[in-house]
Order: sequence, then structure tokens, then C-alpha cells
Amino acid sequence: MTMTLTRLYDDYTSATKVMLELEAAGIPASNISIVASNADNWYAPARSSDRDRDGIDDGAGSAAVGATIGAATGGVAGLLAGVGLLAIPGLGPVVAAGWLASTAAVAAAGGLAGGVIGALTDAGVSEEEAHIYAEGVRRGGTLLTVRVPDADRARAEAIVSRSAVNIGERATAYRKSGWKSFDPAAPTYSAEQIRKERELHRRDAA
Repeated sequence: MTMTLTRLYDDYTSATKVMLELEAAGIPASNISIVASNADNWYAPARSSDRDRDGIDDGAGSAAVGATIGAATGGVAGLLAGVGLLAIPGLGPVVAAGWLASTAAVAAAGGLAGGVIGALTDAGVSEEEAHIYAEGVRRGGTLLTVRVPDADRARAEAIVSRSAVNIGERATAYRKSGWKSFDPAAPTYSAEQIRKERELHRRDAA
């Protein structure tokens, strides 16, 4: 029997490292999916290394991502190399790859608002948690999902839980600001809003 594990990370670099650990543990890349906010334009395949257009080379800032991808072999390297840019209602621009991303993209292309919610609930995530995960991506986070057989559950859970967001605590923080549920019609976050969001959660974790 196969189950789906879902986790939220505050940045793409952390999620990428987890993906590589999963592959090293024997989880096929075809069982892994990633959806990461690109509202701050960190991913720009055809653009120079000054991704945020501030006149500063951002190559050093992306060194950790480049190093982990460069160290990958096999499936995850191919998965990461094949990431694509999508626009999903409520999330805005995202960098996505894998089975969940494909499902959400098909839903979005068909005009179904909240395609990522449907994709998550179809994968076994509760609707309440699906809304929190989607909101996390909207606010600059990265969603990682992995399908694993029951025999590998404990090992996979230990890996994906490293550096993952505590979804219960994050939901509480969202609700304190007046949030109730993910709204596909809500305006997407700007790069500055995402920066402030990440700083807020770093302070809370300190």
C-alpha cells in the first residue's frame, strides 16, 4: 500500500535538499513532486544571474541550490532540470515539477480555481491541511509531496520532517492575521511581502 507525505518548507533550497535525501534513501524521483512560489522571481531560466534586477549578481545566493542539484544523480537531477513555470489561481507564478504539479496544472488549465487544493485532497491530504499548504506556497513557501510504500513510511517521514514547517503552528499564525482559508481569487504576494513573511517566521523560530 502506498501513502502520500506532504510537507511545506520556507524556501526552495531546503526542499531540494530533502528531495536529494529521499532519492538517496531509494525513493524514485517519479514519486516526488514540488511546487514552489516564484513570486520573487528567484527562478528565471533565460535571465541573467541578476534575478531580482537589483544590479547585484545573485549567483552566490543560489549557490546552495546549484550545489545540491549538481551533486544529484539520476532521477531527482532530471526532475529538477525539468522544472517549469506555471501560473496557478491564487498562487500566482510557481516553479513546479512532478506528478502533483501536473495534476494541479491540468486543473488550472481547465479553469478550475484551487487546482492545487483538489490535487492534494485527491492524494489523501485533508481539505483543512490542503488549504494551509496552498496558503504557504502563496506566501513564498515550497510544497513537497512524496508517495511511499508503507514499509518506507517511517524512514521517509524522518527525512521530509527535517527543516519542514510545523503546519499547525503556521496555521495558527495565519489565522491570527485574519486568514480563514485559501482563496484562489486573492491577490498574489509580492517579492517584498514574501521577504517580510520569511523574516517573520525566522524571528518566531529563533
